[in-house]
Amino acid sequence: MKNVERGFERTALLWVDMDSSNESFDPLTERVLGAIFEVSNTLGAGFLEKVYQRALLVELRLRGLKVVPEARFGVRYKGEPIGDYLADLLVEDVLVIELKCAEHLSNQHVAQCLNYLRASGRTLCLLVNFQRPKVEWKRIVSGVQAARA
Repeated sequence: MKNVERGFERTALLWVDMDSSNESFDPLTERVLGAIFEVSNTLGAGFLEKVYQRALLVELRLRGLKVVPEARFGVRYKGEPIGDYLADLLVEDVLVIELKCAEHLSNQHVAQCLNYLRASGRTLCLLVNFQRPKVEWKRIVSGVQAARA
């Protein structure tokens, strides 16, 4: 994953948007971000990751979204199962959400999201950090070719 800093993953195009208030996203991402901001504004910073996971699960379901907590993605090697990844939330069977309570989001956290996307065959992940007073987030898109301004 050494090429993540330049915006490329070895086998797929990747880009990361961080708190881009001027950019509009797909409707699902916007709905989920609204729920994330509601949880952050209501609970504030300082709780454990599991508290935010449970609160976000409730908030997303209140907004009418289908959510799977601790979504399991199997990893196979030459057709044989060799392990599993557990993402915090999977929304509408499309959007993977990985929650953190860390001083800052790192390239290792992004790499973890990329592994979830590779294992699940999905292309979109939100990486969310509730540790700070203002929630920090990154939108990770893998395997999609699109022009960027």
